[in-house]
This record gives sequence, C-alpha cells and structure tokens, in this order.
Amino acid sequence: MTSTGPDGGRWTTSEVVRLSGVTSRTLRHYDAIGLVRPLGTAPSGQRVYGRAELLRLQQVLVLRELGVGLAGIARVLDARDDPAAQAARLREHHTWLLAERDRFDRLARTVASTVESLEGGTVMSVEHLYEGFDHRRYEPEARERWGDDAVDRSNRAWASMSAEERGAHRAEGLALSEALAAALRAGTPADDPAVCALVARHHAWVSLFWTPTAEAYRGLAATYTEDPRFAATYDAVAPGLAAYLRAAVDAHADAVAASGS
Repeated sequence: MTSTGPDGGRWTTSEVVRLSGVTSRTLRHYDAIGLVRPLGTAPSGQRVYGRAELLRLQQVLVLRELGVGLAGIARVLDARDDPAAQAARLREHHTWLLAERDRFDRLARTVASTVESLEGGTVMSVEHLYEGFDHRRYEPEARERWGDDAVDRSNRAWASMSAEERGAHRAEGLALSEALAAALRAGTPADDPAVCALVARHHAWVSLFWTPTAEAYRGLAATYTEDPRFAATYDAVAPGLAAYLRAAVDAHADAVAASGS
C-alpha cells in the first residue's frame, strides 16, 4: 500500500493489477470509458485508487462474469442506489456465483467420468458427455464485442451443422493448437512460413462462422492474451501459446497487407 488515507488506503495501478489480476491496459480502458476512474495520480505518475474504486472494480469483474456488457455494467453501477439496494444487488450476484460453482462441480465430474471411461476402456453415455456446459454464457459479451449480426450468423451456422461436423470443427481447433504448440516448443519464429500456414488454417477455422476483416482478426488474436479465459485455454496446451498465436496472427496479417491481397 502506498499510503494511508481517511478511507483506508491508496493503491497504485501496479498494486491494483497485482491484487485483482486485471491488466493495466484494462484499467486504462475502464478509466477512459468512465467505468472505474482513479482518485488521482501518484508522484510516480501512476494512477491511484481508493477503497471505493477497488469495490467498484470488484463489482465490474463480477458483472463481467455474469455476462453483462460494459455498457450494461455502467448503467447498473451508476444507478443512484442506496446501500441497501447495492447489497441486494450483490446478494443476487452471490446467488449466481454459487450456481456457477455447482455447475463447475458438475463439469469437473463430467471430465473425471470421461477420463475413467477412456482409461477403463468403457463407453460413456453420450447423454452425459456435456453435463455442466453452458455455451450461452458468453453470448452477451460476444454481441457487445462483435455485433448482433456476427453472433446471429455464427449461431445459425452452428445450428445447421451435424454432430459429425461439429466434432470435426472441434478436432481441427485442437489439431491447430497442438501444431502451433509444437512450433512454439521447437523455437520456430512466429512469422515463419510454416507457422503462417497454420494461421491461415486458423483463419479458415474461424471463418466457418464469421469472416473477420484483417483488423477484426487482429482484435480476435488480441483477446487470446488479454482475456484470461482465452489465455488459460491456450496456455494449458503449451505455456506462452496464447502470446505466440497472437504474434503469428499479427505476422500473417502484416504479410497479407504487404502483398496487397
């Protein structure tokens, strides 16, 4: 803690990053859009946050987990509620989080059963393969980020696919992650032609649902490192894979732009 004030303390950006896990870039964005503004600036030049700002950031993160978009979060937090109304809202959030905990427990049991099935040579009932999954939870965030048209097209494309086609799409995603991880472990530069070929496959894999522009594709790759959920997914395959894929996408986009195609 940098210093003590009447409200219990002051924290710099670096301390808030350490405490919350939110990146400094995200904090700057939240400041720019008026979602979480700092109290002021420390002599070092870093932004300074008080306890009230840390509480507001906590509520932002909870609402993000609930799938609420940033504009919706601002409307919720800027409402002129009294402390009792704020507590009631947080109680609702708490109820949802408990439900999510139970869902993750079900998901963990599903994965454990799958492992036992594979190791024991038994066949797991298909009705039990997807217990605990909720593929709709990120849709509000996707609509905010990419727009309703893109999400609606994606939903229609997924709905039109057969079970075999969906399985093939998942398998291609896994194959791409493993191939990129192998290149990363081998020390292959992100702009190597072989890696660019993998990125072209990745672009085609994404384009099955949504064909991004060059800048949108860069933006998608940026989320692989900036969004902890994406980063954890890729880095579970190989440490550093999220950043490697982002660099490879950027290199691919640069090459395409240079070629004029």
